[in-house]
Amino acid sequence: MSQGHEPTTTGRPPAEAQHGHRPSAEGVIASLTPEVGWHFLHLYYRIDREILARLSADQRKAGRDQLIDALDRNASGAPEQIQCFGVLGHKADFGVMLAGPDLRKLHDVQMRIQGSAVGAALIPTYSFYSITEISEYVPDVEAYGKILRDREGVDPESTAYQTKLAQYANRLGPMNKQRLYPEFPDWPCLCFYPMSKMRVEGQNWYLEPFERRAEMMSQHGKSGMRFAGKVTQVITASTGLDDWEWGVTLWAKNPSYLKDIVYTMRFDESSARYALFGPFYPGYILPPAELMDTIKL
Repeated sequence: MSQGHEPTTTGRPPAEAQHGHRPSAEGVIASLTPEVGWHFLHLYYRIDREILARLSADQRKAGRDQLIDALDRNASGAPEQIQCFGVLGHKADFGVMLAGPDLRKLHDVQMRIQGSAVGAALIPTYSFYSITEISEYVPDVEAYGKILRDREGVDPESTAYQTKLAQYANRLGPMNKQRLYPEFPDWPCLCFYPMSKMRVEGQNWYLEPFERRAEMMSQHGKSGMRFAGKVTQVITASTGLDDWEWGVTLWAKNPSYLKDIVYTMRFDESSARYALFGPFYPGYILPPAELMDTIKL
């Protein structure tokens, strides 16, 4: 996965759908598990201090213990990935991020938070549901070779061409695995925001030819690579699932890198002309017990 890379678009439809033929529904199993990728859920809460003050010391202790248990990624039955974090500003006091193939495990964590002994004092302020994907703009090895030849002018008979192609082939599998089944890094800070692509007259992303969109996203990705080792990301698809088309989760080794990467990449044409950004939720990662102390629960 290209680190520090802003979102691209939803996964490319199957070849049959691209040519106007609907894939057969025969043999399709009804399931809550994605055919490819994981569910992704962001949850944000504000603490109502008046309600909290009316709870007894025993209720508050029980609620804290229940939240710590609910947010324990090593607990039996927990989703594959959990992170909790303090949130700066007044949009929320804390947030929780969950990912895994079992939708009901993610929902169970949400219900355990809200159903805890302090649940009445936890006011939901925002949520975002999406599914991981591999963007249609991520080229396979053959398409990457075409990019080297046609866009970058690399001689296909040269050693440089063969080396670049081999290096890309070796990276592609692990990158796609991280896109679909991400390991949450233990870097100290993160930021989440939703986004969509413009659909107005003269600035309609979806009326641009695919090759043109792919070229813009390639340039966008190159800007993000400048932050490799400083910022990493997961882009999740929410078209048809939530109010925006993608969710962007960025982790960074320093908060200033979050500011720098978003500012830098807004100058790329794909963002400058076609991107719509939702609210930004910055935070810093804490273990569950430390989070409870930090938010004074």
